[in-house]
Amino acid sequence: MRSVPRWPVVLFDFDGTLFNTIDGIVASFIYAWQTVAHREVLRAEILPWIGRTLGDVFAEEDAVNAARLEHVYLEHNRATIAAASKGYDGISELLQDMTNAGIRTGVVTSKRREMVLAGMQLAAIPAETGLVCAADDTDRHKPDPTPLLTGLAALDDAPSTGSLYVGDAIFDLQAAAAAGMDGIGVTWGAGNREELCAQPHVAVVDTVSQLRELLLG
Repeated sequence: MRSVPRWPVVLFDFDGTLFNTIDGIVASFIYAWQTVAHREVLRAEILPWIGRTLGDVFAEEDAVNAARLEHVYLEHNRATIAAASKGYDGISELLQDMTNAGIRTGVVTSKRREMVLAGMQLAAIPAETGLVCAADDTDRHKPDPTPLLTGLAALDDAPSTGSLYVGDAIFDLQAAAAAGMDGIGVTWGAGNREELCAQPHVAVVDTVSQLRELLLG
């Protein structure tokens, strides 16, 4: 373990990065589209939406039905999140070890605060890794840098001090670059390795062990 962390402040995306919610998200999108718009959507179509807010996705795809689509999605996701989600091996331990090493951590997500807090509890995220910015907290969302800058401000930090954002979507890496932060992409969520590698990044990793090596050495 390094005596001095490479990044003293590390922010994380939640869905597909800290907790495997991808199957549940896909199921909720499918249910909402079928219920509200009688539209069939495939997993391959849904995965690139993950990482953006529901409001932005539904407004872009179907502005007329956007509010109803979001409502139905959320109702379905609330009812199924526990059964449809599972942890990633080693994540809770990594976060705790980062805290023990003096690294400040936080979660920045495009998910609504209510939903991500429930997910963080299910994922056994250590208390020291708090939710520092959710979709409810800003008017602008990833890939805009505002959520990441808001998260850094909540930790009394600024990008120039050496900060990192870790996420599974291209929007995460785009937001990190726009915020002046380093970015690491992870491939165990919704993202595609080739697409992640095409974005500004320090690294793209395939396992939690690889991520641990970069963060703690």
